[in-house]
Amino acid sequence: MTTTAAPALTLATAGLLAAPSWLSERLAEASHPDAVRAFDAARETFIAARRIDMGSLAASLGVDRTSLFRWVGNRDALLGEVLWSLAIPTLVQAEHATADLAGGERIAAILTHFVDDLITAEYFRQFLRREPARALRLLTTKESPIQRRYVATTDWLVRRELGDQPLGGAIDPPGLAYLLVRMSESFTYADLISGDQPSAERARVAFRLLLRVDG
Repeated sequence: MTTTAAPALTLATAGLLAAPSWLSERLAEASHPDAVRAFDAARETFIAARRIDMGSLAASLGVDRTSLFRWVGNRDALLGEVLWSLAIPTLVQAEHATADLAGGERIAAILTHFVDDLITAEYFRQFLRREPARALRLLTTKESPIQRRYVATTDWLVRRELGDQPLGGAIDPPGLAYLLVRMSESFTYADLISGDQPSAERARVAFRLLLRVDG
């Protein structure tokens, strides 16, 4: 009898393993090529800074809306997976760019890179401007898996860089991860949340203060 080994926890996999969805599991399986085809088309549409419209997407795939919904679920489910699929390579790129750092300094640098990339990606900002309420609901609440995945990814990063008792045991890894994610969201989506200017630099200062990098 053979068993399939569990995927290794990495920055790229921690979030998805912690908060899978019906669609993410379908996309991971080779038995659903139609779901993958629809997802790939939606992702290309999003990167082209165009609105993902389920009717138009179905037509471009040569099927009706009912078939599309059967393949990928509703629009929010599809958008959530598209957004996370773009977050992963952005985080991994930030991880590679900070390979010479360690500890709290590396966590702060990775998250700052991530915030900066989200602020400067024009197709992503267009999505935020086009659908601000939906964007905040998908990105910053538990209504979609994205925030839970981001917290789980940051939790993994905290444990790797600071151990199971970060900051001298003043806070546990999940609590610290949640605070870091909320800071990240606050500075990335400042224009939607409070009318302020999004700022990677202010995020960097906040991350370093929380992680006691300069203390």
